[in-house]
Amino acid sequence: MRFRAGPRGLRARIVVAFGAGALLVSAVLAATTFLLARGYLLDQQEDAATAEAYLDADFLRSRLGTAGVEVDDVLAEVSTDGADVVVRSGGSWYSTGLDVGTRDVPASLRRIVEDGSAGRVLDDSPAGPRLVIGIPVAGPDLDVYEIVPLAELHSVLRTLSWVLGAGALVATAAGAASGLWASRRVVLPLEQVAGAATRIASGELTTRLPATDDPDLVAIVGSFNAMVDALSARIERDARFVADVSHELRSPLTSLVTSVEVVAARRHELSPRGAQALDLVEQQLARFRATLDDLLELARLDDAPLAPGRDPVSVPALVREVLAVTGRPAGLLHTTGEPAVVRGDKLWLERAVRNLLDNADRHGGGPSAVRVERGDDAVVLSVDDDGPGIPPEDRARVFERFARGSGAARGSLAGAGLGLAIVADIAARHGGSAWCTTSPGGGARLSLSLPLAES
Repeated sequence: MRFRAGPRGLRARIVVAFGAGALLVSAVLAATTFLLARGYLLDQQEDAATAEAYLDADFLRSRLGTAGVEVDDVLAEVSTDGADVVVRSGGSWYSTGLDVGTRDVPASLRRIVEDGSAGRVLDDSPAGPRLVIGIPVAGPDLDVYEIVPLAELHSVLRTLSWVLGAGALVATAAGAASGLWASRRVVLPLEQVAGAATRIASGELTTRLPATDDPDLVAIVGSFNAMVDALSARIERDARFVADVSHELRSPLTSLVTSVEVVAARRHELSPRGAQALDLVEQQLARFRATLDDLLELARLDDAPLAPGRDPVSVPALVREVLAVTGRPAGLLHTTGEPAVVRGDKLWLERAVRNLLDNADRHGGGPSAVRVERGDDAVVLSVDDDGPGIPPEDRARVFERFARGSGAARGSLAGAGLGLAIVADIAARHGGSAWCTTSPGGGARLSLSLPLAES
């Protein structure tokens, strides 16, 4: 099975960039330092070995120029200081060590020396790398080869490579740590903005970003706070407008309702057409009155603090009370019997339950079941109906203000589209949510989730 890595976050990308940059720089520096050190030490070793080889060649030439002196005797007098000397005299080969001989002289170097030129060759052997220097001695027909082992030098270079590699890793880790610190500093303002935006979205319109002395953030903080001020003023203005309009409409509406009631008292004196018109006026007044009540409730919700009263409320008991007050049978309620207690404003929660039941009356022929289920950390209240259901494309919109969805598809009565919006607002203010699915009977299931009260 193949797994695809998800996109890295900004903080991870900053850490990776700092770590990769530190690794690249430290690797270049380590490689450059190693090559320069290697070249310098090797040149020093070669120069010292070449000088020593010329001294040995002069010593051999001067000693072998004496009559009766043998090559073996002279080689025994040579101070090699860890190196081995191989000598060709005439057709014979001599050496300072028993394990060193003609085979240790590279053929390419031998040809150079036989042509009368000095030379040196880096050679590998089972014992390790070594430097072979060849010098022709013209007088006594002598070729001198000095074999210098480089194992110690290579051990030093190997140790140096390990030290430089470890330094590169430490530098990479330090770069990644610096990137982590820098990413926190960079992301911190974004996290503050995100947190403030989340609180504002949940209704805390007094939230503002703290003032800062950072010249790069002053404009952002100022613009964000100005935007929130404008948004808060707009919401307050709209809420005040709705409240004012609703209050101004209440007096003429009351007078109009009273007048219609007076006319309705003389219904028997009206013609059939007049009675039909009176019924229509009564229906529209009832709808107008319900809409006005919803508008006032929304205005109160908008003006109320985010966290309402946090009294313990038993959801099953609340539902039974609402069913009894509205004249619905108590058998509609289905619960597991477990305690399902939430904390919140009882009046608001009653209004939410009543709106869910009224929505089922208006659009689904009445509620078929009211279910209360307790989860691990929430209580879910669901109201089912046996209506035609809500199309999937309308299920999110039904909780918006003045959204009625597809009325024809639901076989609904006319409504203002505010009841479920009030339910969603109440749920949000209690830290919960509202949603819509399909009931077991094929109708709509409207659910309200509230956080479970801590015991």
